[in-house]
Amino acid sequence: MKQTTMMAACAALLSIPTLSQAQSTATRYPVVLMHGLYGYDNVLGSDYFYGIVSDLKRNGAVVLVPQVSAVNSNEVRGEQLLKLLRQYKATYGYSKFNLIGHSQGGTTVRYIFDADRSLVASISSVGTPHGGTPVADIGLASGGGVWTSPIGWLLGGITGNVSLQNATAALNSLSTGGARSFNSKHPAGAPTSTCGSGAATVSGVPFYSVGSTSVYTNALDVSDALLALTSVDFAGGANDGVVGRCSTHWGTVLKDNYKWNHLDQVNQANGLRGILSEDPVAFFRTHVNRLKNQGL
Repeated sequence: MKQTTMMAACAALLSIPTLSQAQSTATRYPVVLMHGLYGYDNVLGSDYFYGIVSDLKRNGAVVLVPQVSAVNSNEVRGEQLLKLLRQYKATYGYSKFNLIGHSQGGTTVRYIFDADRSLVASISSVGTPHGGTPVADIGLASGGGVWTSPIGWLLGGITGNVSLQNATAALNSLSTGGARSFNSKHPAGAPTSTCGSGAATVSGVPFYSVGSTSVYTNALDVSDALLALTSVDFAGGANDGVVGRCSTHWGTVLKDNYKWNHLDQVNQANGLRGILSEDPVAFFRTHVNRLKNQGL
């Protein structure tokens, strides 16, 4: 009797779905992860979306990680992405895409909604300065400074992408005034109140956004020191070192105060982050599972 009971208990345990099974990422449409400013696919063995791509693929997703200009305007980057999406469609037969952008990647994917809505299944942004950032404002006021360094060209050369780089255009897009201008041309999903949410769906396309409010999260991560410096530009307002909390709002705001800084959001620096912070890899898996459950 005890043996039968134990066998039944074991069978019941085996029938419980594992975390990856419970959070299947096998979406109907491919997931496109769009990098932000100074972004890349893989540099010297380190992924921009560190550990995220492999996790999504392992749990069933088709994941595409296109490379556009590391440093340029939302519009130029958006046109480059549009060309790549059309190539994916022609080559592989994909009809639509779940577009997920980090930082400036969020405004890059928003551009696609108006450029060719037929390609868009969903739009999600992570740590995107939809309302601009004072870091860019100060960069413009100072004549560019470090922003006009050849980092974009260097990344382009390392990754094999030598597409047009323009630091001034990037700063203009990321500035408060530039964001205001861009939003007037691409308003779908815009918040309806200060620091509020926007329409959950526009023309059947869901919009999601996520943000965070930590800066110095791991003493072993040298990039935290730079983010601590740029966070001063926010005069005490909640931010991730590059983007203010309310600036990340667009469409449905899933959460805007994760314990990440701007680079932790995509698990950079080989996953170095706060000990008690949420796992960004798990966040992406959960979010793509959300899209999967919506039939996207």
